[in-house]
Amino acid sequence: MNLEKSLELFIKGQKHLVGAVNSPVRAYKSVGGVPLFIKKAKGSKIIDVDRNRYIDLVLSYGPMILGHRDKRVEKSILKALKNGYTFGATSKGEIKIAKMVCDAFPGMDKVRFVNSGTEAVLSALRLARAYTNKDKIIKFSGCYHGHSDALLVAAGSGLVTLSIPGSKGVPTDAIKNTLIAEYNNIESVKNQINNHEDIAAVIIEPIAGNMGVVLPNQEFISELRKITKEKGILLILDEVMTGYRSKYGGAQELLGIEADITCLGKVIGGGFPVGAYGARNEIMETVAPLGDMYQAGTLSGNPIAMACGIATLKELKKQDPYDDFNKVAEKIETFLLEAAKENNIDLQVNRFGSMMSPFFSSEDIVDFKSAQTSDTEKFKTFFWNMIDNGVFLPPSQFEAWFLSTVLSKKDLKNIEKAIKVSMKAVADKHNS
Repeated sequence: MNLEKSLELFIKGQKHLVGAVNSPVRAYKSVGGVPLFIKKAKGSKIIDVDRNRYIDLVLSYGPMILGHRDKRVEKSILKALKNGYTFGATSKGEIKIAKMVCDAFPGMDKVRFVNSGTEAVLSALRLARAYTNKDKIIKFSGCYHGHSDALLVAAGSGLVTLSIPGSKGVPTDAIKNTLIAEYNNIESVKNQINNHEDIAAVIIEPIAGNMGVVLPNQEFISELRKITKEKGILLILDEVMTGYRSKYGGAQELLGIEADITCLGKVIGGGFPVGAYGARNEIMETVAPLGDMYQAGTLSGNPIAMACGIATLKELKKQDPYDDFNKVAEKIETFLLEAAKENNIDLQVNRFGSMMSPFFSSEDIVDFKSAQTSDTEKFKTFFWNMIDNGVFLPPSQFEAWFLSTVLSKKDLKNIEKAIKVSMKAVADKHNS
């Protein structure tokens, strides 16, 4: 495959951009080779600067659930642009989308919009501490909640992709109140609670997506909700990735649990930078201007982003694509497992709604430790062969694949063909 122009831009970009990227995983360091530079996208396809076309299973790491440049969403954006770009005051769209979000999440009476998932989570932590007058937070190994200092410990996402155990520049004092538990291990949570007082909140990805997709055991997640209620500890569900993807009401709707504080992002902006955190009135009234927990943002509630979010959520509500997502994900899972079996390759596939991950491992993937048993060299071979056969994947074993509503039958056939060729290439290179 010709990547001449991508290589040219990669070299040129390194002069003034750090690693020629604005987010580390985009540099393809874990898979090697030339990072793709993208020119445009439409529907289920994304096109690089060398005019190579791919079926997109990255979808900007989740936001583009309706595919690229959905005509109804684009119409709403263009209409909003005619009124101005940003005002420094509240607009009608903020009120409209706030109601849509609160209606989707029963435990949410009020919501505050911010500009990213990182911002949503760091604000939610501050809110939990302000509301409870306690300092400590429990998080889970392999769960990534953005790059705020307190949570860059035992994190997944780009840190595990790049084999970075933690981030330099994070002072010990910044993480001294962060306690670590093991995903899907309720005893590890109980141990932390029994050994520490002053716990404000437990934060978790209800369906982990940043060590690859890892599903929660129903007993684990139900017991987690029960324990936090009994102990007066707030449960923060980071649904930045899963909100509106696993169900319109997020993972909470599917798992039958209700968060004290919910964090959202990605899909709610429809491709624009938006994050949000919300809770019941009693908690949210701690936030300024109603309370003393301060959080602000120049571009928070940006009218263009709100218009995009409204149009995206309207379309999702109308289409209700979640049963179809499960069917498509099941087909892709079958393609992967059959190709792996045919080529004598150990493979596990985890999926939930419109998110999925294949792991090149013989172990069931249930937590961060088991996710790390994956053979990243096999993934590297698989990744580049998928690229060569026209399927755009995240360049990491530990990032989720995402599905859009616009994947066609032809797309699925092409994905199946690409998987067969790529899995054979893995066997040819790595099977002894």
